[in-house]
Order: sequence, then C-alpha cells, then structure tokens
Amino acid sequence: MAFHVEGLVAIVVFYLAILAVGIWAAWKTKNASSEGDRSEAIIVGGRDIGLLVGGFTMTATWVGGGYINGTAEAVYVPGYGLAWAQAPIGYSLSLILGGLFFAKPMRSKGYVTMLDPFQQLYGKRMGGLLFIPALMGEMFWAAAIFSALGATISVIIDINVNISVIVSALIAIMYTLVGGVYAVAYTDVVQLFCIFLGLWISVPFAMSHPAVTDIGLTAVHQVYQAPWLGSINSLDIYTWLDNFFLLTLGGIPWQAYFQRVLSSSSATYAQVLSFLAAFGCLVMALPAVLIGAIGASTAWNQTEYGVPDPKSKKEADMILPIVLQYLCPVYISFFGLGAVSAAVMSSADSSILSASSMFARNIYQLSFRQNASDREILWVMRITVLLFGASATAMALLASSVYGLWYLSSDLVYIIIFPQLLCVLFIKGTNTYGAIAGYLFGLVLRITGGEPYLYLQPLVFYPGWYQDDNDLYIQRFPFKTLAMLTSFVTNVIVSYLAKYLFESGTLPPKLDFLDAVVARYSREHMDKATLVKSDNIVLNELAPVNPRHSLTLSSTFTNKEAFNYVDSSPELSNTEDN
Repeated sequence: MAFHVEGLVAIVVFYLAILAVGIWAAWKTKNASSEGDRSEAIIVGGRDIGLLVGGFTMTATWVGGGYINGTAEAVYVPGYGLAWAQAPIGYSLSLILGGLFFAKPMRSKGYVTMLDPFQQLYGKRMGGLLFIPALMGEMFWAAAIFSALGATISVIIDINVNISVIVSALIAIMYTLVGGVYAVAYTDVVQLFCIFLGLWISVPFAMSHPAVTDIGLTAVHQVYQAPWLGSINSLDIYTWLDNFFLLTLGGIPWQAYFQRVLSSSSATYAQVLSFLAAFGCLVMALPAVLIGAIGASTAWNQTEYGVPDPKSKKEADMILPIVLQYLCPVYISFFGLGAVSAAVMSSADSSILSASSMFARNIYQLSFRQNASDREILWVMRITVLLFGASATAMALLASSVYGLWYLSSDLVYIIIFPQLLCVLFIKGTNTYGAIAGYLFGLVLRITGGEPYLYLQPLVFYPGWYQDDNDLYIQRFPFKTLAMLTSFVTNVIVSYLAKYLFESGTLPPKLDFLDAVVARYSREHMDKATLVKSDNIVLNELAPVNPRHSLTLSSTFTNKEAFNYVDSSPELSNTEDN
C-alpha cells in the first residue's frame, strides 16, 4: 500500500481541529471553576451544559468509532446481517430507560459520580468493590477503541499502526487532562459532526460504484453472499435476547453516561438529553448500516481491492474504511476516513475521564482522604488520566483479545452494577450484606459460564450448549441475564434476611461487623454533607409528595433513603431545636 500524503493531511487537519476545541474547552473550564471547585468542574463541568452541546455529548456516550465500525460489520457479515446489528436499537432503548427512570433521581441529588449513591448507602468498602467492574469496563472500552483506530488508519495511509494509536491517544489524553468534561463535550460536537458529514457524503458515491449491486435486491436475495437483512434462527433466539438485554439494560450503569447526566444544567434537561441522544444514536447508525449493506452488495473482484473479499481475508471488522477507500473517489475517501479516524476518540476520551473521576472522588477522596484539598484532588485526577490513558493505549498495542476483555467487562457491568443500581435507588431496605452477596453470586455465575473471546471454557454447561469448529464451547442459554437476575434477587433476599436477624435479636449486634443494620449511621457510611452539597440540589426539581397513611406496593418497595437525605442524628435534632 502506497503512502498517501492526502490522507495524512486530512487526518492532521481533523486532529488539529479537535485539539483546538479541546484547548478552548480547557479555558472555559478554568473560567467556570473560578467560583467553585476546580476538580468538580472537571468532572461535571459546573453543571451548566445545555441542550445543544448536551445532546451531542450524550449521543457520543456510545456513538464513536466502535459503534460505527461494529454496526457496519454486523450488517456485512454473512449469517448475521441487520437482524444482529443490535447496538443501535439496544443503546437507544438504554438511553430512553436511563432518561425515564435513572437520570432525574441521580441529577436531582447533586451527585458527582455514579458511585456516590453506593458509597452513601452501602459504605466505602462496597464502593471500592463496585469500582472494579466499572473501571474495567471503561478501560477496556477505551483500549478497544484505540485498537480499532489503528486498524482504520492503516487502511488510509501506510504508516506504522503503533504510531497512529500512540499519537491519537496522546491527543485525547492531552485535551481531557486540561479540559475535563467540557473538553469531552465540546470535542464530541466536532467529532459527531465529522462522522455524520463524512459518512453521508461518502454513501452516494459508494452506492453508485459500478461494482455495487442494488442494495434493495441484495437485502432479500443472495447475490454475492447471504442477504444483508439477516435472520435469527430459532436456536439462537435466546442468545439474541441475552445480548439485547445486555446492551439495553447494561448500557445504563456507566460513568460515561452518568457523567453527562450529572453535568446537565437541571434534572429535566438530563432526561431530555437522554431522549435526544436515543434519537441521535439511531440517526448516526443509518450511514453505517448502508455502508455495511454496500459491502455485502459489492463484487470485490471488480475493484482495486481484488480477491478474495474482505470476509475471506478476515477483514470484515474493517468493512467501513474498506468501502470508503475502494468504492469512493480519492478526495471523498480521505475526507470520510479522516473524519471517522478523528471521531473514534469521541468515546475513548470520556472513558478515560470517567475512570479518573471515579478513582479521584470515590476511592481517593471519600475512602482515604476526606479532607483533601481541591488542588490535591485535581492533581490526582490529572495523574490518573495519564495512567489510565497510558494503560488503555498499552492494552490496545499489546493485548491480542482487547475486544474479548471488553465483552467480559461489559458483562460484569450488566450483571453486577445494574442490579446494584436498581437496589440502591428503588428497593427499600437493601444493605451492604445483600450487596456483597449479590456481587459474588453474579460474578461466579458469569465466570463459570465461560467466554469464547478469551478462550475461557465454561464450568457450568447450560441447556443448548454446543462446540464450534475451534473446539470452543458456546452457550445458547441466556445465562448472562440469569446471572443478573440472580444477583438482584440475592441482594434483596440477603438484605432483608440480615435485617430481620439483627432487628429480631436472633443475631447479636456485635456480629454486625459491617455496621449495615444495627449501626446504620456508623463511621463506615459517608458523611452525607460530603457526598451531596446543598448548592447542587435544585429543590424545585423534586416532585411534591403528599403524606400517605396507608401502605401501598410502591411505598413498600421504594427506597426512600436514596431520595431523602434528612439526617435524623441527635446532632441535627438538637440543632433544629435550637
């Protein structure tokens, strides 16, 4: 492959534009934090991100290089097709559910990170445990994006893949380091615009190429390969549902999403932004679907790509840059590929910032250094942005199965964090004992189910399992959803059992070693004034609640402790009396 100067120029221009916007956002962050905490301004941007910028950055929670390339690949691969391109619908529903049920309670209480309610209710130990799968998800997601970026750039210009990954990572780390969530948000605007414009400009040219057959014909008839609409076999329906629930429900409990929610100017805005982003996810997937269909409708032996076709060369994951490179004019190809390459970072930067935010606030500050100064927290965030960014880059360069690690960590977010989030917000009476038991049960069930991407053989064989051509065991049973439900039910049952045993006197108070039932307001639990600052709570966003004297189903199972932070300690009571 020849070295393309035009392609290099296109990438440099897009990268410089993104870097300039990131530096400008850093200046904005400095001004926004002049009257408040600089560290909090970096995490949630002064909570003044409006509808326009918020809509773009919320959409970029999932829409990036991995989302675009993955959707095109799913549509292109024979035997899968559009029927298995679940990300657009799954993530859109995830954002809708997040807006309906999770955005308002989280934003109204003025939390700073997703882990705040866990530490407030379950204590710092449990917050540390939940930080592990959350960190793994963010880090492996960033590594997978950087890995895909290297492959994309290698299609455009013949330069060392490692160099392209390192340079891209350095730019993302640089503007995230100085600009925080403002830099992530405003660069998201540029990056999503680049994706939208670059792909839509390329689609008409690719469709009109002489080697491309009408995609309407290839959607339902086999021409060069199986129809790109795809189908779902009756044996695979449970696998399809398992993956669909993983995307829809497992797409909610990510710090990258709640960072946008918590940086919104109000709780209502957070909900509206979630709905706008759901629509944005669908719109941004359309050109990727069309490009995947074009790839499935192309006689590759009539193009410069030659034979065999991309799927035979095991390059199906790069079908989007291949279509742009070989089916579009040179100037259109470089514009589209340059835009996509630059836009790949729109998800990687937020993942690095999310991991850094959770560590600096929930691990360093709330668990070890409650009295740390704002300057100290700021430097911890900067150091961890560098460390996490370097780690994600190293994994992208060295790990042979980054995508496998990301799949496994995404499963852990779905199986462990999602049921915990349900309990901490909506289930009355859950405590640390139930949270730990649910955590362990979910983890064990997921690990024992195996993971083909990591060549991890299962220890538990569920109904419908089979062995593929590579001697890997594949589970058709929806064991991931089973593990999630088991984690949720275990949390509730063990919490109520522990509460009953201690409150009835069956177990002596000294056995409550986690101080989760008997000593409910012990030192183990964070000071509420530390977790939620009064100036972050907008009281007019809370719906008025009329007192009820009768028990109802909703009052029985709604966790009022997650919504009501009026402390009934003696100190406060005496203060109010005075």
